[in-house]
Amino acid sequence: MSIETSGYQHIKLIILDLVDLSRDAIHIHIGLAVFLLAIIFWRRQQVDLWALVPVFLIACLMEALDLRDDLATFGYLRWSASLHDVINTVFWPTIAVITSKFLSSKKSC
Repeated sequence: MSIETSGYQHIKLIILDLVDLSRDAIHIHIGLAVFLLAIIFWRRQQVDLWALVPVFLIACLMEALDLRDDLATFGYLRWSASLHDVINTVFWPTIAVITSKFLSSKKSC
């Protein structure tokens, strides 16, 4: 039985070949890039929770595709790997929002 790589997995492998980063680092970079693009796109005065929405959506979309491929390849879903990737993707943007809220509350005191 031969296992075919999905188009999504093929693109991921090409990206990993092009950049000298781990899979975890790629998730972190994607999360930060989406977060910054959301801030630029919405042009808000403050960094707020809305900037996390696209980050979370992209992280969930990527993991939905990974879970689909896991089921096709392994016959089961690797939930812990997907949770790990979602956390890597949203961690630093979430820290940035929390820090921004904390600093803005300090200014108003």
